[in-house]
Amino acid sequence: MPIITDHLTYSYGGKKKSQTAAVNDISVKIDDGQFIGLIGHTGSGKTTFLQLLAGLVKPDSGTVYIDGEDIFAKDFNLHSIRGKVGIVFQYPEHQLFEETVFKDVCYGPKNLGLDSKETELRAYEALKLVGIEDEVFYQSPFDLSGGQKRRVAIAGVLSMKPRVLILDEPTAGLDPAGRKEILDLIENLCKSQNMTIILVSHSMDDVAEYADRIMVMNNGQIALDGAPGEVFRHREELESFGLSLPQVTDALMKLKDSGIPVRTDAITIDEAVKEIVRVLM
Repeated sequence: MPIITDHLTYSYGGKKKSQTAAVNDISVKIDDGQFIGLIGHTGSGKTTFLQLLAGLVKPDSGTVYIDGEDIFAKDFNLHSIRGKVGIVFQYPEHQLFEETVFKDVCYGPKNLGLDSKETELRAYEALKLVGIEDEVFYQSPFDLSGGQKRRVAIAGVLSMKPRVLILDEPTAGLDPAGRKEILDLIENLCKSQNMTIILVSHSMDDVAEYADRIMVMNNGQIALDGAPGEVFRHREELESFGLSLPQVTDALMKLKDSGIPVRTDAITIDEAVKEIVRVLM
């Protein structure tokens, strides 16, 4: 289910003179099963872009095509997009509200008008996908750990069976172990379910480790777009956008500046370790 944006534009502000373009003339294609890392400084337009992809706001001009259909066409049923594109906002556990974990995850498919049997089957499958044990199903979601709450919230979106999963800073507020747990879960969904993932993150290390394509937003536009190694070669440009390199890349550059002949194109810890071992051998 490819996503295509065609000259997508959205501005904030009432009067034309005071309008600010949050998304400015973006035309991109996202193929099935890609893991996209979407990065950019605060105010670069990331969240608005995601809302447009999910049909939550209507563009001033341009459009979004999902499966070849214009989601902003007059005859398109926007409600149907909930079964195609799921979105997980920052701190999604704040949206948990039911008495039990299982009831909470049932909420989405129930609102799609599915019968109780299909609703409960979807909830069960979604909870198993995110690694929630059966004994947790009938606990209050408010009694869970932070990482468990986050996984339950993601299960609530997965129960709608989307083919595209959009996540806006899904690891915010988690400790390193919890962050890795959520990112490993998202990576597994991408690979095992052939699900398209669009991940917004402020962590260059996370997108370098997990994404196979990175889009960099600046002033409402896609300023850079490519494989992680390619994007992180643009150090000066990224710094001009208020962004940094992955920590390992920056460390290798400092080693090279000190006279150690290491390559500086590694972007993950594994790649950096291999390069340092190569030099030391």
